[in-house]
Amino acid sequence: MIKTLAKSIRENKLPSILTLVFIMGEVLIEAFIPRITAGLVNNIETGAAMSEVLKSGLLLIALALVSLGCGSIAALTCAKASAGFARNLRHDMFERIQRFSFSNIDKFSSTSLVTRLTTDVTHVQMSYMMIIRTAIRSPMLLIFSVVMAYTMGGALATSFVVVIPVLICGLWFVSQKAMPAFKRVFKKYDKLNESIEENVRGMRVVKGFSRENYEKQKFANAADGITDDFTKAERIVALNTPIMQFCMYFNTVVILLLGSYLVISSSGAKVNMGHISAMLTYGVQILMSLMMLSMIYVMITISLESMKRICEVLKEEPNLKNPENPVFEVKNGAIQFNNVNFKYNENAKKFALENINVSIKPGMTVGIIGGTGSSKTSLVQLIPRLYDTTEGAVLVGGVDVRDYDIKTLRDNVAMVLQKNELFSGTIKENLRWGNEDATDEEIIAACKLAQADEFVTTFADGYDTYIEQGGTNVSGGQKQRLCIARALLKKPKILILDDSTSAVDTKTDALIRKGFKEFIPETTKIIIAQRIASVEDADLIIVLDNGKIDSMGEHDELLTTSNIYREVYEQQTSGGDSDEQ
Repeated sequence: MIKTLAKSIRENKLPSILTLVFIMGEVLIEAFIPRITAGLVNNIETGAAMSEVLKSGLLLIALALVSLGCGSIAALTCAKASAGFARNLRHDMFERIQRFSFSNIDKFSSTSLVTRLTTDVTHVQMSYMMIIRTAIRSPMLLIFSVVMAYTMGGALATSFVVVIPVLICGLWFVSQKAMPAFKRVFKKYDKLNESIEENVRGMRVVKGFSRENYEKQKFANAADGITDDFTKAERIVALNTPIMQFCMYFNTVVILLLGSYLVISSSGAKVNMGHISAMLTYGVQILMSLMMLSMIYVMITISLESMKRICEVLKEEPNLKNPENPVFEVKNGAIQFNNVNFKYNENAKKFALENINVSIKPGMTVGIIGGTGSSKTSLVQLIPRLYDTTEGAVLVGGVDVRDYDIKTLRDNVAMVLQKNELFSGTIKENLRWGNEDATDEEIIAACKLAQADEFVTTFADGYDTYIEQGGTNVSGGQKQRLCIARALLKKPKILILDDSTSAVDTKTDALIRKGFKEFIPETTKIIIAQRIASVEDADLIIVLDNGKIDSMGEHDELLTTSNIYREVYEQQTSGGDSDEQ
């Protein structure tokens, strides 16, 4: 796990090392200052000349300034290193996610990925900051202070033999009790983000069913769960302060009582006031170092869960990879399914697709009909290699899709989903996702073919109209037509419409199909639809049932040979007749 995370440090190694160097300088000076202070107290006590006092005072000021400078530089380099490390982590995770196949993404929920990219990275950033700064500073200051205390204080330092073990045991007990509550928080963060995402995305549904109170309660439950766990953990961690204060006051009392006794009994020969002053300072430094170490332990323990979650993403290997010698040219839009069986998970008991054998010639229009759950979408997702077949092969242009360069293949296969996404930006910017170099004329031509130009031109800003996030300021039918135009700008050899005209009326649907037939005759067109009218003029219609091909043929042929097709046709046409009457 450490090796995986360390790869994201990269250019931040130098500021990380500089942080360690300047921290060492700061600690050495801090540990030496009480010794100088003790000498100054002794000089004053013995009636030293003012010049000696000023000399010691100036030395203390100089050391304090140097220590301040070292600390300030360490703070700057530490901030740069930790922030840069967090930036690289987010970059590496996001880049890895972009390479995931659908099956990789299926392992993580979108809300969980968001939490890992935000909250988890922030926790790891804080831990890294502590490790390169405080986690080095505290143990070094502890060691130097103990050494200096025993060197100067002798018998006075025996108080640390009692105080340090008590403080260590107390802080360890507190951290162990707090850890389980902190660990539970991360999973609850996922639930909280999931509640927010679902509510925002489904706001229209929530309001349509007047479920605002239910959603408020659902969010409150998720938020309260996090609050309860954090409150429980923080209550336990709050015990650090009284434990620390007890040890500090105990140490102070022991040093003052024992020190006073030794000063009086030896007339200052063994211990003097300077020694007592230095011991009090070293006592505070030692106890504060232990306190900081306990906080570091708590923070790192909390972050371990975040580290594991981040590493899960970074170590997840995309299961769809380019072959060693990929093919970089798709000759045509011919498609062939040879004895294809497919299931989403290798442990699944049932295949989503079974015994699929289909041959599609370039330029053909193919319709796919089937009930819900008949695996229509699963079938077409194998063509651009969003998933790999479990058994058998899918060929495009006469070449197995697994032999193609993935980008080349997907550039030649355009897919329009029923719930396609539009991104925040202008209509032009959204359409240029299909072809970033598309001219205005090409954009307008694609929109006319997709029957989108007619409504785009009614907007005040036309093609410069701003689309809100998710396309919330356009209707479902308008969104689908813009997505079709975006796909057409790719000038693909294969165009797949996955129920992507479900939100447009039958007249517009017919005009879109007519435009395809007239203007892109060489493009292979695959249309998944619920309406028979959307596919009845196709060159080939495939009827799927429970992941298997029930029948194939043209419209008139299927009316005679396919019970499923005929039943759907009669239901839709009779419904249409009754509507007209």
